[in-house]
Amino acid sequence: ASGATFVQSLADHEPECVVLDLHMPGMSGFDVQGAMSPAHAGVPVVIITGHHTPESCERALRLGAKAYLRKPVDDEALLSAIGTAIAATSSHP
Repeated sequence: ASGATFVQSLADHEPECVVLDLHMPGMSGFDVQGAMSPAHAGVPVVIITGHHTPESCERALRLGAKAYLRKPVDDEALLSAIGTAIAATSSHP
């Protein structure tokens, strides 16, 4: 329902991958990404945004995002980014 609800749910489960939009009501994608660290730092994050700036891309990657995609996001590109992020994380315990 929201970024805050998702962050709270991390106490009960750890997802294989998280896809975050940078611009969400309440907590931004950056807020959620930051709230996941360090307890869930191993969970790969894929960022999507319709408001791309070079600074937002740099920040997302610096915070540990495995991919940064601009909207509109092609379904295959998103699935590929998720698969690559999970594979890269699985190969590095």
